[in-house]
Amino acid sequence: MKQLSPEQKKFLLRLARQAIENYLQTGEYIKPQVSDEALLEKKGAFVTLKTGGELRGCIGYPLPIKSLVETIIEMAVASATQDFRFRSLDLEELPLTTIEISVLSLPRPIENIQEIEIGRHGIIISKGAARGLLLPQVPLEYNWDLETYLAHGCLKAGLEPNCWKRGAKIEIFEAEVFNEEELISKEKN
Repeated sequence: MKQLSPEQKKFLLRLARQAIENYLQTGEYIKPQVSDEALLEKKGAFVTLKTGGELRGCIGYPLPIKSLVETIIEMAVASATQDFRFRSLDLEELPLTTIEISVLSLPRPIENIQEIEIGRHGIIISKGAARGLLLPQVPLEYNWDLETYLAHGCLKAGLEPNCWKRGAKIEIFEAEVFNEEELISKEKN
């Protein structure tokens, strides 16, 4: 997976914040002019919002269906306004909210759970129409072992926690994860 430059990461983080702010003010999506080929490639990505260190929204496209720029704009707005677990973010909360972006590689099916590396691989667990995705940073944040990680993937899909042992499909992917605290706050110091 080709890595983004620090400048590209900063651009995407600022883009996500501008997209949320503009949408909360006007109800419209921004339409920036972008010529950077890497940012125009179709990529899967998630935008995660945290307020006071607590999750405040997280939505994304696991597959590359739109350009990275379009994906970040749409998923930033969706994380702020459409994550069913939280009420919509308001403009007053935005300055207190940090943005994290995860740009995903293509998922691939695995045969053996030992192929999963905690902290490196995100997981997608599916059975029938049920599907649950967890980003690679999630098990690190909660200090989960592999079986706990898989159980939470099943629960996220709305399935029994041990479905991964009984016929569920498991796919893994990698993510390039970056956030405002790491990149933007360094500039201010």
